[in-house]
This record gives sequence, structure tokens and C-alpha cells, in this order.
Amino acid sequence: MNQNILETKCLTKSFGNHHAVNHISLAVPKHCVYGLLGPNGAGKSTLLKMMTGILRPTDGQILFDGHTWTRKDLGDIGALIETPPVYENLSAWENLKVRGLLLGIPDERIQEVLDLVDLADTGKKKAGAFSMGMKQRLGIGIALLANPRLLILDEPTNGLDPIGIQELRQMLRNFPEEGITVIVSSHILSEIAKTADHIGIIVNGVLGYQGSMPEADRLEELFLKTAAQESHESLGKNRKEGR
Repeated sequence: MNQNILETKCLTKSFGNHHAVNHISLAVPKHCVYGLLGPNGAGKSTLLKMMTGILRPTDGQILFDGHTWTRKDLGDIGALIETPPVYENLSAWENLKVRGLLLGIPDERIQEVLDLVDLADTGKKKAGAFSMGMKQRLGIGIALLANPRLLILDEPTNGLDPIGIQELRQMLRNFPEEGITVIVSSHILSEIAKTADHIGIIVNGVLGYQGSMPEADRLEELFLKTAAQESHESLGKNRKEGR
């Protein structure tokens, strides 16, 4: 039985001569929160966009539950990349209903998702009047509507206040108990330390570290060491190539 919900094999994405993602091989165990760490511009979003079919890889392979990823697998993958896809003139229920009509999802599931993301009591309030945290939760609700096995979130705490961050953190921790594996990207070490079971650290498009979450007081040390090492190797390579 395959123990990983998603794997990448030497996955690469190039834009001209620039390798935004450079031969990355991830292994994401089932029923965990996998934290994808890296500074801004490290290649995290590019990597997640390939996993969700937004970008086509230049080279390499993506495996979903042991088989080669195809667009059919998107039915088992929910994602929130960048801005939540919210209609601000509609309520939370109406936003989910629009998506539900496209997917043939019954109203009972809409109510389940509203309960799951703690928006069941918003009634007819328009999404345009929601706080940033509520909009993020609604975006996650839209991603969860089709009962995905894998949820991919790109920098979900951006713009959230401390209360919103705490609510989101607790929600993410609950998902593995519901049978949902989560990949969450961030450049904020403290949030990943409180949320993830496994981590990968990306610097300059390269996976510098992958493994179980270290002790909290070692994460910063590990991150900085990995970032320094990959930056040094990248600089040396560029000098060798005469860039």
C-alpha cells in the first residue's frame, strides 16, 4: 500500500534560462500536514501550481497516490492558490452553492462545509463584508466542497490578524483526522512549527531539506543553515557558468 498521497520526481519548471523549480523530489505522507517552507521567491507557488494543473512542468513527474498524475486527479485535490475565489455580492452559502451547482454537489454537503470552516452562522451576510480571515476560510471551504483527499494552500495566513491565524491553524490541524492531507506553504517558520508534521525547505528552486518536523527550537537553525548552504551552492554554480 502506497504511504504517500503525492510525490514529485525531479520536477522542474523553467522560464527561459531561469529554473524556478529545479529537480525537486517531494514525498508527502498521507494524513499529515506537510509544511513547504522557503523565502519569498523560492519557488513554492510555482511548485504548487504544477501540482494543481495551473502550470505545466518543464521536466519531471508528479505521482498521486502511486500513479502518474493526470487532470482527472484534480477531483481529489482541493486548492487555494493566491486570492480566495469569492463572489463578494453573495453570502457564504451562496458562494458554495454556485460551486456546488457546477459539481453536482447536494445542499447537505454545503452545510457540512460551512460547519467545517466555521461559517455556518453568517446567514445572509455578504462575503464582501467578511474579514480577511473569514474570506480565507470561505476559500478553503470552496476547495473542500468536493471532498478532496489532498488540500493545497499557498501562504494561507497572509493578511490575517492573530485571531484569524489561530483559527486557521486549528482548522488545519483537524483536517488529517478527517482523512484530508494538507500541503501548506509559508515563509513564516513559527506558523509551520505549530501546524506541520513534515516539512520541506526550498531555496532558489531547490529542495534543501525534507523530513519530519524537528524540535521547535531547531527549526530556525535548520532553515537558516539550509538557506545559507543552497544560496552558497547557487552562487558558486552561477560563477562557474559565468552568469
